[in-house]
Amino acid sequence: MSDSPRLPSEAPEEGESFISHLIELRTRLVRAALVVVAVFVCLMPFASRIYDILALPMLAALPAGTRMIATGVVTPFLVPVKITLLVAFVIALPWVLYQAWAFIAPGLYTHEKRLAMPIIVSSFLLFLSGIAFCYFVVFRTVFRVINEFAPKSVTVAPDIDSYLSFVMTMFLAFGLTFEVPVVVVVLVRFRIVSVVQLKQIRPYVIVGAFVVAAVVTPPDALSMLLLAVPLVVLYEAGILAAGFVSPRPETDPEAPRSKFSSS
Repeated sequence: MSDSPRLPSEAPEEGESFISHLIELRTRLVRAALVVVAVFVCLMPFASRIYDILALPMLAALPAGTRMIATGVVTPFLVPVKITLLVAFVIALPWVLYQAWAFIAPGLYTHEKRLAMPIIVSSFLLFLSGIAFCYFVVFRTVFRVINEFAPKSVTVAPDIDSYLSFVMTMFLAFGLTFEVPVVVVVLVRFRIVSVVQLKQIRPYVIVGAFVVAAVVTPPDALSMLLLAVPLVVLYEAGILAAGFVSPRPETDPEAPRSKFSSS
């Protein structure tokens, strides 16, 4: 039996590196969660007022003196708490995104870092723009049309829990829709598709936009148009923006991938 010492294995170093990444990830998640909780606690005294602001588009469309109803025993408490938590998360989202950026930044090349920060900032601003468009334009238009269409024999008094679920679905749909330019730019910058290919599939995107709008929005033509048209416009805006970041094969034939990617 040989008594010669064994060469050190690379496995322990890889294991230690993996554990250190997990510890850092946990630290980043805890920091992000603490800020969300802190903002939530600060907003809790205003929970009822926050829901009242959310309900303004519906109340403006209802007949004078009509109010929303709560059918559950604890619903008048839980619903404002839910919306307050979501508002707290949106307010703290820049900090959450910064923690995500701080975690992945050491593994990125310089040219990837230059692209990542504008993408993070623009994603946040576009998501907020989608929510604002939904609140100030879509809700005020759609709710008025729906209530005008309701039979005179029906008293329209929406349940606050159902209203919250509907609003959150619409916010998410429009928020994600407004992310289309970012998605298009990323696809082009990382050579997944080209600007020419994006222009070629334009007819399919238009059809797909109306299909998605028909599935997500209420079953009326106005709601569908209010989602489908911005989706198509944002797709065109993404193509326009992608033209400025599209890699040039003659000067950048094969840009390196992230350090995290396998060789």
